[in-house]
Amino acid sequence: MASPSIQRRSSSSASHSQWSYDVFLSFRGKDTRRSFTDHLYSALIRNNIRTFRDDEELRRGEEIAPELLKAIEESRIAIIVFSKTYAHSKWCLETLVKIMKCKEERGQMVIPIFYHVDPSELRNPTGTYGEAFTHHEENADEERKEKIRKWKTALRQAGNLAGYGATNR
Repeated sequence: MASPSIQRRSSSSASHSQWSYDVFLSFRGKDTRRSFTDHLYSALIRNNIRTFRDDEELRRGEEIAPELLKAIEESRIAIIVFSKTYAHSKWCLETLVKIMKCKEERGQMVIPIFYHVDPSELRNPTGTYGEAFTHHEENADEERKEKIRKWKTALRQAGNLAGYGATNR
């Protein structure tokens, strides 16, 4: 079995800006890895857009690795694919908090894609997002409750951004 890795692709034309990556791609692998996200990632790479995609399928727990934090900070744009079970992943939620912090502090552009979810589900967790938070809040101590508050704030901020929708219609 391969060791946990982070997938990176670079175009041959290196940029001399403050950004190491054009795009940081955030998604819940379980929902979109073999479909929408793979197609999006391939299109970005085909167009020589330096894209960082975390191999989250191999990750466990909720602490974000320093290399991942650095990649978020060094990306000019973050594209977040909000899918049905995105909020079930503590890892995704922690990543989202970091992205929203970089938006505020570093001017990072954030582009949400609402993949079979409505932005209102993020602003006021309902549906599968409400279910996820019910689960996260079960037996939560004060430290966990503070994390949950940060997750909800980041989701609300992201839900208020203009983004793109992807549905089965």
